[in-house]
Amino acid sequence: MSTTDTDVLVIGAGPAGLLLAGDLATAGIDVTLVERRPHGLGNLTRAFAVHARTLEQLDARGLADELLTTGTTLSTARLFGRLDLDLTRLPTRFNHLLVTPQYEVERLLERRAVAAGVTFRYGTELRGLRQDADGATAELTDPDGTPLALRARYLVGTDGVRSSVRAALGLPFPGRSVIRSIVLADVRLAEEPADSFSIAGSGDTFAFLAPFGDGWYRVMGWSRTHQVADSEPVDLDEVREIARKALGTDHGMHDARWISRFHSDERQAPAYRVGRAFLAGDAAHVHSPAGGQGMNTGLQDAANLSWKLAAALRGEASDPEALLDSYQSERHPVGAMVLRNSGALVRLAMAHTPLTRAARSLAARFLSAVPPASVRAMGMLSGIGISYAPAPGTDRPSGRRAPDVHLREGRLYELLRQGEFVLIAPEGATPALPATAPVAPKHLVRATWTDPAKKATVLVRPDGYVHRASH
Repeated sequence: MSTTDTDVLVIGAGPAGLLLAGDLATAGIDVTLVERRPHGLGNLTRAFAVHARTLEQLDARGLADELLTTGTTLSTARLFGRLDLDLTRLPTRFNHLLVTPQYEVERLLERRAVAAGVTFRYGTELRGLRQDADGATAELTDPDGTPLALRARYLVGTDGVRSSVRAALGLPFPGRSVIRSIVLADVRLAEEPADSFSIAGSGDTFAFLAPFGDGWYRVMGWSRTHQVADSEPVDLDEVREIARKALGTDHGMHDARWISRFHSDERQAPAYRVGRAFLAGDAAHVHSPAGGQGMNTGLQDAANLSWKLAAALRGEASDPEALLDSYQSERHPVGAMVLRNSGALVRLAMAHTPLTRAARSLAARFLSAVPPASVRAMGMLSGIGISYAPAPGTDRPSGRRAPDVHLREGRLYELLRQGEFVLIAPEGATPALPATAPVAPKHLVRATWTDPAKKATVLVRPDGYVHRASH
């Protein structure tokens, strides 16, 4: 059994694993990414929605504008046939929902990871995992069945809902199945829908429909009267029938290029860190597809973890263990929140009793009548409104998302493409790094307000959240 060393071993080459590996390699960290599937990205996948906060994270890596050309942007989402969410009210340059296949996200992230020098091992499976005080050893099997031991200082499992890393760590995945026999299809339509994005339910069915922008539409549906195992066949007639009952029409669906049946769970690992091993994405949490938050939450997990691992490995962290522990304290509550919110959406869509239908109607009327409430709801759904607790020794706005302000040196999220902390100060000032900073970066990016009236000094983390602001 041979041994190869690397700084970080990432297990799973989905979106979260690719973003994490690319970030680390860009920061000068030696990274190996292991994927059990053969090389070659599939062209048909379940995820299709990229929310505003994820687009901001991709913008901080120079990828957002290119990704926008691969799909279609929606400025309004209609829920339950009566509630229109105006996404243009979101305080971001990405004030919309991007509908694009997951494989387009993976394509860009893989290209970036390759360019940054990530070592890829496709067709390689994890069989076991051992840890000690200095690192983790993954017992693998390469494509021809040869055993291989790969040693790393840290290991991250981004290997999905059936995570081998989570199992090897002995972590439970508590939760339950919330909805069975969901059907998914990519279809063409004879009749263009009046609403670009819609989700509706009739009590015994629900469905949503969204365009990819290239003539293909993603449709998801569920019928209370047809609950069967995932292995049962599904055809376009079943999808059409559900759409007609839930949406009032099937819009002349035809030429399905992909149809699938699956079930949806709500589960979350109790710990995202065990020693030198971490979990991110679906390996850490899984929830209903309502709201399209799965891939987005995983990508934001990776953005939170990558700079912390890089700082620890480069010797820049003032307290490496505390910094790495903050991944759990910041991202685990977000995962729990996404479980609650997506679960509430799917339960409202499935409402069939008079009481639950009344609750759905009341919720829709409340959000329509109270603009701040609808903006807050959109903020949680899009990720724009997600914040972390203030860092020790700091107060708000510490932990809040940093808006993409224009600075003398360029937009903030353009400066974040360097993967470092950004210190914004008034013109002529050269402030020192705050004593509360979790790292002492070797390559701090300094920037200046364009408005001379601004006197605050703001330190922005590499993931686009405020560490500290002083006046």
